[in-house]
Amino acid sequence: MKISTVGFLILLIFASFGQQALAQQPQPPAGGAPPQSEGFVPVDTLPPSEQLPAARLVIAAYAFVWLAVFGYVWSLWRRLAKVEGELQQLARRAGANTR
Repeated sequence: MKISTVGFLILLIFASFGQQALAQQPQPPAGGAPPQSEGFVPVDTLPPSEQLPAARLVIAAYAFVWLAVFGYVWSLWRRLAKVEGELQQLARRAGANTR
């Protein structure tokens, strides 16, 4: 149940950051004419509709990676605490049987 909650949160993050990039679709030139420039075009001269929101995508990627790392470390911490508790129980049982 907890895994599905984490998966839902990750999906929500991707949906909120990536919706603008996914919504952009290339538009065909009017009248079927070929583009005027097929060579290098400086980024400064591109219209805003042709530019990608790179900062949002980079932030989303870093957020996803850090969330995955923290989630993994938290999972390891919980499992290690459980194993330590079981070892302590086993040590108490072994100590009680030797007396």
